[in-house]
Amino acid sequence: MAERSADWLNQALRDLEQAEASMQADRHEWACFAAHQASEKALKALNLVRGQQVWGHTLTRLWAAVPEKDGLLPPPPAAIEDRLRLLDGFYIPTRYPDSYPEGTPGEHFGRLQSEQGLLHATAIIEWIRAALAQLRERA
Repeated sequence: MAERSADWLNQALRDLEQAEASMQADRHEWACFAAHQASEKALKALNLVRGQQVWGHTLTRLWAAVPEKDGLLPPPPAAIEDRLRLLDGFYIPTRYPDSYPEGTPGEHFGRLQSEQGLLHATAIIEWIRAALAQLRERA
């Protein structure tokens, strides 16, 4: 089977663009969800390039599954696990009204959450992009 980490990373970049567009359109719940999805796909790309396929949507678990993290260069962004935890918090409540006692996700997410989601997703994805490039150079 062909190694498809580049496809996963390219889709992560498109999802990140969608997060930005959703934020600009004041669809902050979708911006936050897209930031999560972008990070998820980038982490799956990193796992693939390291020789394993992972399943699931919990970013902290996808990160924990990455083999041989010590050999990754450049070093991961500061507080990567905290960044991933923040983004994990966007997976369900951004989409389901019953995540809250009342109101829709659109009423519970605003620009601050979008900006935070984009900030952290961008840092993670740009780091993964650089790590993938270096890993491919070594191969």
